Amino acid sequence: MRFEAVWSQSASQFVPGWNIAPTRPLLVVTQAGGARLLQSATWGLLPHWAKDPAMVRPINARAETVAAKPMFRDAFRKARCLLPIDGFYEWQRDGAVRQPWYFHMRDRGPFALAGLLSQWCPATGQPLDSCAVITTSANAVMAPVHDRMPVIVARVDWGAWLSGETTLAEDLLRPFGGDGLVADRVSKRVNKASNDGPDLIEPEC
Repeated sequence: MRFEAVWSQSASQFVPGWNIAPTRPLLVVTQAGGARLLQSATWGLLPHWAKDPAMVRPINARAETVAAKPMFRDAFRKARCLLPIDGFYEWQRDGAVRQPWYFHMRDRGPFALAGLLSQWCPATGQPLDSCAVITTSANAVMAPVHDRMPVIVARVDWGAWLSGETTLAEDLLRPFGGDGLVADRVSKRVNKASNDGPDLIEPEC
């Protein structure tokens, strides 16, 4: 999974990207004291208790185990976030061929994914903020391409996700049920993370 038009670098420098790959910064929304905050976080979660920052950093957390798995449970209870995006890619495999598909809302509007945020504090130097996306089983639109999809949080549920009780948050971890999500077959140029630009999301015949 990669993202399109997620702003990277820092929350004060909005730089559009059409092929955001793991390890790159993403823009995330958090909530504190009733106020929503915008910040950047590296895609690939480094838990606060990690001893070695070079450890493998998961980019996704499964909805079925996120509340209990040690890697994610602290962030799920205390540091949930939203990832604002315009779309995401997933790949359909046919033998050795990997065909990318671009998933977006029918009206091309932005939407938000359920995420986790973690801050790792070294003995010296700057803290590192990192994040992961929560995934669930595929809905009818996603299933022909992949058996998993990111959890899409409806606008009416943003507040509940960011600040609600853990049990309420768990109730939101379900496949997207709206009819607005559509999929376009796009160029295999997406397969190379260094390729970028708005042409990547143009549908192919």
